[in-house]
Amino acid sequence: MTTTMNRKQRYQLLLPVVFALAWPTMLEETMQTAVQYIDTAMVGKLGTDATAAVGSTTTVNWLIGTTVYAFGIGFLAYISQALGAGESERAKRASAQSVLMVLLTGCLFTVFTTCLSPYVPGWMQVEERLRPLASRYFMILYLPMLPRAASVIFGTVLRAAGDTRTPMRVGVGVNLMNVVLNFLLIYESRTVSIFGGSFTMWGAGLGVTGAAIASAVSFTFGGVLITVALFRHRAVSPKGYSIRPDRTVLRPFFRVALPNMAQRFTTSLGYVVFASMINALGDIATAAHTVANTVESAFYIPGYGMQAAAATLTGNAIGMRDRQRQKDLSVLIVLLEVVMMLVTGGLLFAFAPQMVRLFSKDPKVITLGSTVLRMVACSEPIFGISIVVEGMLQGAGRTRAPFAFNVAGMWGVRILGTFLCIRFLHGGLVSAWACMIAHNILLCLLFVIYYRMLERKTFNGKDCDLSGVL
Repeated sequence: MTTTMNRKQRYQLLLPVVFALAWPTMLEETMQTAVQYIDTAMVGKLGTDATAAVGSTTTVNWLIGTTVYAFGIGFLAYISQALGAGESERAKRASAQSVLMVLLTGCLFTVFTTCLSPYVPGWMQVEERLRPLASRYFMILYLPMLPRAASVIFGTVLRAAGDTRTPMRVGVGVNLMNVVLNFLLIYESRTVSIFGGSFTMWGAGLGVTGAAIASAVSFTFGGVLITVALFRHRAVSPKGYSIRPDRTVLRPFFRVALPNMAQRFTTSLGYVVFASMINALGDIATAAHTVANTVESAFYIPGYGMQAAAATLTGNAIGMRDRQRQKDLSVLIVLLEVVMMLVTGGLLFAFAPQMVRLFSKDPKVITLGSTVLRMVACSEPIFGISIVVEGMLQGAGRTRAPFAFNVAGMWGVRILGTFLCIRFLHGGLVSAWACMIAHNILLCLLFVIYYRMLERKTFNGKDCDLSGVL
C-alpha cells in the first residue's frame, strides 16, 4: 500500500480484506453459538438439575480448550508473518510442526482428562447428587481429545494462511451433526407431529449422557475433516515435510505460544475458581450463570470474528514490513469493532429476558439471568476493543504483556473481588458479575495503552519491529 494514498482510500482498500477474513469466522462462531443454544435448550428440557450438571464443568472445558488454542496462536504468528514475507517454505515447515503439536497435546490431554474426570465435579463444588452425572458427561466429552486438538490447531494454521472459509465449513458440518445426534440421543422415542401428520421418532433416551456422546462424535468428525483440509491446502500443506522437532521453527513458536498458554491456563483456571464460587451459591445461581454465559456468547461473535482478521493481517503486515498498513489496520478494526459491539450490546440489553426464557422456565433463573445480562451489555464495546487489540498483539507475536495483564485482571480483580463480595459482603451472582465487568474494563485500558506505546515506538523509528520475537 503506497503512502501517497489518503486515509480514506487506504481504508477503502483494507475494508473488503478485513471482512473477507472476518465473516467466515463470524459465521462459524454463529453456528457454534446456535448449537450451544440448542444444546442448552435441549438439556434444559430435562430440568434445572441437568442444566446445572452440564454447566458446572463448562469453565474446565474452557481451561483445556484455551490451553490447546495457545499452540495455535504460536503457529498463527509464525505462519502469517512467513507468508507476508513470501517465505512459503518456512510456512510449510511450521505447518508440519503443528502436526507434532497436535499429536502431543491430543494424547496428553486424553490421558489427563480421563484420569481427572471423577474428581472435577467435586473440585467445582457441584452438589453431591449431581456429581456422578457431571463426571460422566465430562469424561465422554474429552475422550476424542486428539481430533479436538486437530480442529483447534489446524484450524488456526489455515486462518494464518488467510483461509477462514475451510474452518467455517468444517464447523458448520460439525454443529449440524451435533444437533441431529442430540435430537436422537437425548430424548426417548416419542410421537412427532408435522404438517398434520404424525410418526414415531426413535430416541435413545440417554439424557445428559446422550448430549456428551453427540458432542464427542461430532468433534471426531470435525477433526478428521480439518486434517484432510490442511494436507490438501496449497499454501500450508505439511505433506512431504518432517514432523521431527525443528529448532528453527519451535524456538520462536514457543516464545509466542508459551506466554499465551500460561495466560490462557491461568485465566481459565481463574474461570474455574470463579465458577466454583458461583456453584457454591446454589442451583439457581449456577443455572442462571450457565444460561447467561450461553446467551452472552452470541454477542461476542463480531469481536472474535474481527480478532481472527486482526491477528492474520497484522502478521502479514509485519512480514511485509509495511508500517503504514499496521497503523491503518489498528484504527479501522477497532472502529468497526466498537460499532458492531454497540449494536449487539444494545440488543442484549433490550431482549435479555426473552433470551433467558429460551433456556429456562424457572422465574428465579429468568430474573437473575436477565439482571446480569443487562449489566454486562453495557460493557460490550469495551470488551470488544480488548478482544481485537489482543488479536493484533497475537499476530505480532507479542504475548508476554497480555499474559501479565490477564493474570493481574483475573486474579486481582475478578477472583479477589468476587471472594470478598461473597464471603464478607454476602453478595450473590450480581456482585460476582460486577467484578467480572470491572476485570473487562481494566483489560481494555491495559491493552490499549500497551499497543499505543508499541505503535509510537515503531512509527517514530525507535523500535523498528512491532513483532519483537519473530
